[in-house]
Amino acid sequence: MNAIEIKGLTKNFGAKQALKGLTMTVPQGAIYGFIGENGSGKSTTEKLICGLMPFDGGSIRLFGRSGDDADVRASIGVLIESPGCFPNLTVWNNMKLQAANLGIKNADAEIRKILKTVRMEGAAGNKYKNCSLGMKQRIGIAMALLGDPALLVLDEPINGLDADGMRIMREVLTELSRKGHTVVISSHILGELEKIATHYGIVRGGKMLCEMTAEELDAGCRTYTALRAAEQNRAKAILSCRYSRVEEDEAGYIRVYDAKTPEEVVVHLYENGITVNELRRAKIGLEEYYIDLMKEKGENH
Repeated sequence: MNAIEIKGLTKNFGAKQALKGLTMTVPQGAIYGFIGENGSGKSTTEKLICGLMPFDGGSIRLFGRSGDDADVRASIGVLIESPGCFPNLTVWNNMKLQAANLGIKNADAEIRKILKTVRMEGAAGNKYKNCSLGMKQRIGIAMALLGDPALLVLDEPINGLDADGMRIMREVLTELSRKGHTVVISSHILGELEKIATHYGIVRGGKMLCEMTAEELDAGCRTYTALRAAEQNRAKAILSCRYSRVEEDEAGYIRVYDAKTPEEVVVHLYENGITVNELRRAKIGLEEYYIDLMKEKGENH
């Protein structure tokens, strides 16, 4: 069963059409990386999934039922923009208030379990306003987990986190997926998203450009030969005369995308009197795949 099935979704804000017949399929138990530029329709789609605003056309089904079904709505946990917490209350008391709003029985036991899940059990007595950004993001996920929702919708939960905060967030989301929760997560930090996502949806201009599994992404990512040479600038110029796409990356490696084998590149440089010092074969990641896709779609419009 799919956790989310969206067909032909449209949403207008006055004269502006934010969503233009968007489709989306999220399998149950997936960590679904929802990717797109600012203004592409990600946050609008997430808010519509969560029932935070009405849509103008199309359909949303959650776990095989209509998206406006009250029981289905109760199975969604949400963190969009920032947690709705009282700054002067402790983490524990904010959780208690939310549990009361949801009518949760045995709230204390559930709160303890959730705070342990998000690695916040030692901060229960901290006032919310004194928590770091990473702690606040985890508190937001903790609030969303109250009531044991089957679906979590998280908007930019890893933005602004330091390396340790991102590591903890990865562990938390991976653990939730293992326990059967479905997670929809949007983020501009594609390198981090690539480490946890099992499925992807790339949206642009209110339309879904493509959806794929992590395995399909890996298969679709182009390989390249990366090298450092004794005469780097001359090597790049010589290779550019033979190959259609030659670039130098931020780490100082020359990338050749359309060579049949790395050995072919080495031989060509050797014949031109240039020695290769380092050589490896690699694949582009999610971020470069996304950038290439945006360029390709831009050229076709």
